[in-house]
Amino acid sequence: MNTQTCKAISAETSLGYKIGVFGVVLTLLWIGIFKFTPTEAAAIEPLVANHPLMGWIYGFMSVQMVSNIIGLTEIVIAIGLIAGFFNPKIGYYSGILALLTFIATLSFLATTPNTWKVVDGVLTTNFFLLKDIVFISVSLLVIEHNKPHL
Repeated sequence: MNTQTCKAISAETSLGYKIGVFGVVLTLLWIGIFKFTPTEAAAIEPLVANHPLMGWIYGFMSVQMVSNIIGLTEIVIAIGLIAGFFNPKIGYYSGILALLTFIATLSFLATTPNTWKVVDGVLTTNFFLLKDIVFISVSLLVIEHNKPHL
């Protein structure tokens, strides 16, 4: 795709793109800040502890410290996504970090015991994790939107 085509697509989708990024930023900031509370630290512990790539961290860090690091990471990514409106290189790398974060979060559906259950004959899960499907698509849009500028 050439630069002129990218600019045309960007102009056509700029409002939706900005709203999508704003939604991700708002959610990352809000949840990131909440990670500094004992309530959220305890809530994410089973998710992180049962993940094969993350559970080991509790071996040398407290539940709150792990939550703080995750929260700080989410806040930094949110700030990077905002900065990406002014600096495409920061936007590109923030999009990649956001994508990796949301893939990791979505993977909790497969790694956390008792995440899936049948309620009244309907298969259900921790639906808050499903938001990451949409957030993955916004992250990909951020990456695509900023990549031609590198």
